[in-house]
Amino acid sequence: MPKDSKTAKRSVNGLSILSLRRLLKSMVAKGSKYFFVIPALLFMIILVGYPLVYNIVLGFQDITMLNINGGDKNFIGFDNYIALFHDEVFIISLKNTVIFTIASIVFQFIFGFLFALFFNLKFRLASLLRGLMMVGWLIPITITALLFKFLMDSNVGLINYLLIASGFINEPIPWLSDPDVALWSVIITNIWIGIPFNMLLLSTGLSSLPKDVYESASLDGANKIQQFIHITIPLLRPVILIIMMLGFIYTFKVFDLVYVMTGGGPVNTTELLSILAYRYSFGQIEFSMGAAAANILLLFLFIVSLFYLRAIRKDEVI
Repeated sequence: MPKDSKTAKRSVNGLSILSLRRLLKSMVAKGSKYFFVIPALLFMIILVGYPLVYNIVLGFQDITMLNINGGDKNFIGFDNYIALFHDEVFIISLKNTVIFTIASIVFQFIFGFLFALFFNLKFRLASLLRGLMMVGWLIPITITALLFKFLMDSNVGLINYLLIASGFINEPIPWLSDPDVALWSVIITNIWIGIPFNMLLLSTGLSSLPKDVYESASLDGANKIQQFIHITIPLLRPVILIIMMLGFIYTFKVFDLVYVMTGGGPVNTTELLSILAYRYSFGQIEFSMGAAAANILLLFLFIVSLFYLRAIRKDEVI
């Protein structure tokens, strides 16, 4: 072989090795960032993904205490879901969940917006009062439920005492034992919990709005109400969408608050989907029925999430 050919061959081989090294370094550099994601990914797969898939499969089987440890786990298709929709308690719980969620979200948002506008005025005690408002959201829900259960007690509750002392009522109101009042009592408690969260997000959104837009609107003759309707609300639309979606997710799956205060009673007037799923699984030991009820709750949350993502994409296009 000629000397020039050997030299050219060695050059080609050297270039190939160098290119290979560069390729490997590039792959390692690009792959290193994914390496740090692996623990979080494993955590999600083991503690979220697997239970979610298992619960979905469980909803299509017939599993009770008798066959959970190795018995015949029959695949029964949609029989559990058909039985649910023929269950009167399920229909009641679905209606209660919708009422509980919509009423809580609406009033949480209204009062949260009012407080956000109030604290956006930036007076001397604004920071202190805003911090005190957050205490209601930071307290564990179980503690809040026990607190309001005591406040709404028909015999020794402080709310009835104040209402009677001020002359608004003549006899105590059975807040948690009257079927006509119990659901709204729980809703009031949940509204109290959610107001600080709404206020915090809306206050953050208000503080980030551009001031020059309001100055231009003032020069054009727009008053405060017109500025609020045509400037503040449109600019806060992404924040409002986030609040509504998170509020729906948090409220639609509420369990501990209602379970501690009423346990779903009286006469199923505060029975929610989450409580019904728990009652099927651990009260009646019908794990598949409980899984089916939980899957229906998950389906509602998934649909709402899709609507949220679609709305966000529209905002990005605009």
